[in-house]
Amino acid sequence: MKKTTFALCFCNRGFMPGELILGARQDMVEAVTKAGYDYIIMDEKLTRFGGVETRDEGRLYAEFLKQHRGEYDGVIFSMPIFADENGAFEALRDAGVPILLQAYPDEIGKMGFATRRDAYCGKFSVTDVFTQANIPFTVMKPHVVHPLTDAFRQNLDDFAAICRVVNGMKRFSIGCIGARTTAFKTTRFDEIALQKYDITVESFDLSELVWKVQHRSLDEAVKAKIERLRNYTNCEAVPLDRMEMLAKISCTIDDYIEEYHLDAISLRCWNEMETILRVCPCVLLSELNDRGIAASCEIDLCSAITMRAMLLASGKPTAVLDWNNNYGDDEDKVILFHCGPVAQSLMAGKGTLGSHKMFDKGDPGSGWGVNEGRIAAFPMTFSNCQTKDGKLVIYASEGEFTEDVIEDGYFGCGGVAKIPNLQDKLIKLARGGFKHHTSVGMGHMQAILKEAFTTYLGYDWVEIDA
Repeated sequence: MKKTTFALCFCNRGFMPGELILGARQDMVEAVTKAGYDYIIMDEKLTRFGGVETRDEGRLYAEFLKQHRGEYDGVIFSMPIFADENGAFEALRDAGVPILLQAYPDEIGKMGFATRRDAYCGKFSVTDVFTQANIPFTVMKPHVVHPLTDAFRQNLDDFAAICRVVNGMKRFSIGCIGARTTAFKTTRFDEIALQKYDITVESFDLSELVWKVQHRSLDEAVKAKIERLRNYTNCEAVPLDRMEMLAKISCTIDDYIEEYHLDAISLRCWNEMETILRVCPCVLLSELNDRGIAASCEIDLCSAITMRAMLLASGKPTAVLDWNNNYGDDEDKVILFHCGPVAQSLMAGKGTLGSHKMFDKGDPGSGWGVNEGRIAAFPMTFSNCQTKDGKLVIYASEGEFTEDVIEDGYFGCGGVAKIPNLQDKLIKLARGGFKHHTSVGMGHMQAILKEAFTTYLGYDWVEIDA
């Protein structure tokens, strides 16, 4: 994942101690650099103390952004003193990326006119005018914060994640390989509604993939993929011809991803794969997710959308899982499960590639490709979305995967999740018409997702925690 780059901008106000801006420029460069991010900054000699105050100075900064379009992921507007709203407005009205508003705290003992900042107050001048002008912006706790503090370092990390989600979900392309499984009306979606949110769906007929796979030779890419899969999980029990078939399917999906510049995919995984090709593609989706390409099964395209968002926010693989089983009598625990598309990096140990027990029951030997194991313990976020009345509707909440044991006879890849007030949340999901799947990601990022989706991307948010 490439480094996030911030464009740094600083305010000015004629009657305030403008000399403080020079120190703020140094502070912010140090803070951003220490946090591991890149930055661009306008030459301080172009304006008084290197800040923006007048409309002309704001336009000068806007031109700076225009010249560097595509080089920055977000803007940090720093207010070392009370900001002039005119300069801020002109500078950032066309920024086109998330904007973080940061204001300096005053210090006891430095409240005289020569050193007092009043940024606490001035921050509201900017937020008010930006709201009037429909310029989206991000504000975080605390209201005022020095750049060289742990609190601002957390602000930076969260804002970087917001930028990654917002920018990564714009002009986002997802491949839909196969039609919706006939038995699952729950995974229906409105393609035109998605396009309104700049999400382009590229559809491919499953018969085309099957034909390509059946006519593919054991080429070098396929041979390399076989070795990749053998190193990826325990494949000792899998017949060689099934390994070759899995590798051919995987390489063919890779071709679709490369040719159509796909950021994510959703695959019709049953039951033609099993009846015609005699494999179950779970492990292929697992491997894609581990590579940073969000891949959902059962043509659950909406789950792939939230998977990608969490992947962008955390930088770590995600998974789509069933709300599958209660865990004894604990009402705040649930077994989240899927057959085998969970990324290895989310599992407690190396998986084992076996044959799908459900398919084997009626058609023995048709289900090779399920990556079985257990999901590791880690803090997690769960989220999903739906298209409804031409809108994209989304929720997110948080919990944790525990170390609770699931008996050996339990099929597939599952983990026990502890979610506060789970029963209330399940009722809200049911009443909201959300499906039996949810997407999960590593770490707590509900606030990041909500900010990205509601402030910048225009999704409709459903609050399930209240």
